[in-house]
Amino acid sequence: MTDNGSELAPTGRGTSLYDDVEGLDGLRRLSDNFYDRVLADPILAPVFVDFTPTHLEHVAVWLAEVFGGPADFTARLGGHQALLHSHLGIGMNDAHRQRWLELMTDAIADTYPGRTDLSAALMTYFDWGAAIAQDVSQEPVGTDVGEPGPTPRWGWDGQIS
Repeated sequence: MTDNGSELAPTGRGTSLYDDVEGLDGLRRLSDNFYDRVLADPILAPVFVDFTPTHLEHVAVWLAEVFGGPADFTARLGGHQALLHSHLGIGMNDAHRQRWLELMTDAIADTYPGRTDLSAALMTYFDWGAAIAQDVSQEPVGTDVGEPGPTPRWGWDGQIS
């Protein structure tokens, strides 16, 4: 049984990545761990110059929805389109994206020690998502991102929807 009361599947995996990251509390810890690194990093700190503590919560709520938890990002924070809009005009380059992925790898290892299986599943999502964020970040603020569809869902074997 996991800390949040859900049963683990025989493989040692819960019914969703959300279960295995220990729900919203685990994602808050991961976000805290990650952004502590980002804000101290000479490559990424300038990209996050307008960072606020609210960002941590929004990231955790987004990831909860993506990994199979409650759809609160869509219900309260504008869904997939709002997430894309938040990246407009940032101008991420390849060095930013690579460093972001390195710091996330480290944050996952610290938050979920010894869980290389979980790290691999999460990093598959983060690599995919960081590529989209980098592309969108090249567009100026106010760009119409169209209708990107619902918030993507991610499982142990990749994108579900």
